Amino acid sequence: MRIISAREFRGKQKDYLDLAERERVIIHRGKNKKSVLLTPIDESTETDVFFSDPQVLNAIKEGIEDVKAGRVTSIRDLKNIWADIL
Repeated sequence: MRIISAREFRGKQKDYLDLAERERVIIHRGKNKKSVLLTPIDESTETDVFFSDPQVLNAIKEGIEDVKAGRVTSIRDLKNIWADIL
């Protein structure tokens, strides 16, 4: 396990992202901020807390069904997004 500062991470992102594939890398962010664990994403979502939540999976499935059924909002003008949304 490697514990590094946020400053050190910024300077060597590629090195630490590569290292995170082999071992735990914890980024200590300083006073009053939580540290962060770099975790590689694999093809299995079984151990992922987010993707193992049935509500999350259901929301994703509903979103996919909405897109397939054409229930989407198209944004025509990126400078005036709210005109298409509201």
